[in-house]
Amino acid sequence: MITKLLANEFVIPLIIGFGFGILTRLYLLQTDYRQYPTHPHGKIIHVSLGVIASALGAVAVPSLLKEDYTAITFLSLAAQQFRDVRNMERKTLSEIDQHELVPRGQTYIEGIAMVFEGRNYLVILSALVTTFATVLFAWWGGVLVGLLSLVLARFLKSGKSLSHIVEVVPAELRVEGKDLYVGDIYIMNVGLQDGQQTIRERGMGFILRPKNLNANVTISHPGQRQAILHDAATILGVYTDEGEPSLTPMVKRDLKTGRLGVFLLPLVRDAEKARVVIENVPILESAIRMPKEAPVNAKGGS
Repeated sequence: MITKLLANEFVIPLIIGFGFGILTRLYLLQTDYRQYPTHPHGKIIHVSLGVIASALGAVAVPSLLKEDYTAITFLSLAAQQFRDVRNMERKTLSEIDQHELVPRGQTYIEGIAMVFEGRNYLVILSALVTTFATVLFAWWGGVLVGLLSLVLARFLKSGKSLSHIVEVVPAELRVEGKDLYVGDIYIMNVGLQDGQQTIRERGMGFILRPKNLNANVTISHPGQRQAILHDAATILGVYTDEGEPSLTPMVKRDLKTGRLGVFLLPLVRDAEKARVVIENVPILESAIRMPKEAPVNAKGGS
């Protein structure tokens, strides 16, 4: 039985394609400081979906070569299922976000949901091209293309961070009367004396200077600003609690220059570490704006 199965010309390509598809999903599956997907149940869900995506990508090649075009139908059904995965992630994270002291925000959540959907398509692509290469060039061709697909997955694993578009500079945190400033950027009114004292003792301030017009508009997006606060609170902790508006981390924009003033109240009060955290905040796809690419700005602006 096994000998007869191995005699089938598509068995080896299917095994290699299926294997590299699963390897791609495992490589892309990572629980980082955001603690998502959770371990173990969140990972089980995504590994299972990765196995399904890998099987669909591998099986598509023999089906098409045998002119069995029902494979296209299966791929379209898979696309619908993975869109449902995106909706599931969005709903789950939105529910979790309601109980965060410093929430992610809907823009950040949409970006995470988009990533999980896109990674399943990347698994399908990896399994498909690996299987096809094995059919064309034997097992060594499939292995080579499979390894190249892992390199592609590494390249697409993460996007750019804020360090690519802004300069992060530590700034003086000042309380003048009841007004809180980061450098020369007004943040908010702090009326309670206890709140003012806590800010003086534990607060930190940073100014983000955009490097060009695109960066200026991108960091002005409220979702991008909320992502800065959430990542800083997640990694450094936050010295606040529910019902403490005066101790809430905040980002405000200087309307004249486009700079951002970032006010933090971390548990770990380390200015250098906080600067690195802010620089590594991902640029949210939904927040990216490129006004310099508009024809009206093509010959001007900075």
